[in-house]
Amino acid sequence: MMDWTDRHCRLFHRQITRHTWLYTEMVTTGALLHGDVPRHLDFNEEEHPVALQLGGSEPDDLAKSARLGEQWGYDEINLNCGCPSERVQKGAFGACLMAEPKLVADCVKAMRDAVDIDVTVKHRIGIDDVESYDFVRDFVGTIADAGCKTFVVHARNAVLKGLSPKENREIPPLKYDYAYRLKKDFPALEILINGGIKTVAEIDLHLQHVDGVMLGREAYHNPFLMAGFDARYYSQLDGGLQPTRNAVIAVMVEYARAQLTAHGDGGKGLRLNSITRHMLGLMAGLPGARAFRQTLSDSKRLALGDPALLMEALSHTQLVTLE
Repeated sequence: MMDWTDRHCRLFHRQITRHTWLYTEMVTTGALLHGDVPRHLDFNEEEHPVALQLGGSEPDDLAKSARLGEQWGYDEINLNCGCPSERVQKGAFGACLMAEPKLVADCVKAMRDAVDIDVTVKHRIGIDDVESYDFVRDFVGTIADAGCKTFVVHARNAVLKGLSPKENREIPPLKYDYAYRLKKDFPALEILINGGIKTVAEIDLHLQHVDGVMLGREAYHNPFLMAGFDARYYSQLDGGLQPTRNAVIAVMVEYARAQLTAHGDGGKGLRLNSITRHMLGLMAGLPGARAFRQTLSDSKRLALGDPALLMEALSHTQLVTLE
């Protein structure tokens, strides 16, 4: 979810679900150790619980980056061993790390020694034409021996050559049973499943076999799917009410106004689109959803930097009567 789940996206999602874990976009160790740390690690207090996802393959660099994440207040450090993009491969991390389980184990151990918060791993079930379940079983077993207790399993192979990242999310077949088998083979581990999951019914089915479910693009494109998660999966409803889209927009108007004011420094400030672009799917499936998206995609209106544009977009829907 690089370039997607930034702090504005996570703040928006937190208005819909208070207890679902949120993950950052992948941040490389190089960006943290040689770049602008506040830009990459600053986040809103309301985002908790939130995990920092790291990309890297050098144990020392990952340990330093994990320590930074803990110092900045993150609740978990997650090592990405699943991203198949060429940019990531050139850095020798992401999905290609699955070919080097002992190195991943060293990375996990270094991070666990550096921090007191959980260190978890997100990975695929195989790479290229390696289809055997034994491959992912042995990978998980090796990393578990280094102390990792939580694995997020994207139940597809990663094809490192010949497929784009988008194609890697669609073409390799989903093998959910591999994640199920991992839970059976490693009952003491926490196994979460990821990949192609779009409905509450699908989530419920997977939770009969594994400990948790991670949503990616469905949560982004249809975010209000998460509105019932707190009551359904965490047995909690803050204030006794499920959030409404109207209430979410009201909060985001004030958030956008505060952010634009804080960053309004002569051309270097935040653009309204940096916030509203994450909200285009809020009305998915409702009358007026297209007009809502079109309003929030109007470049001329967005350039004015007026958060009231969100209220105008809302006026094109029928939420006043629906909610």
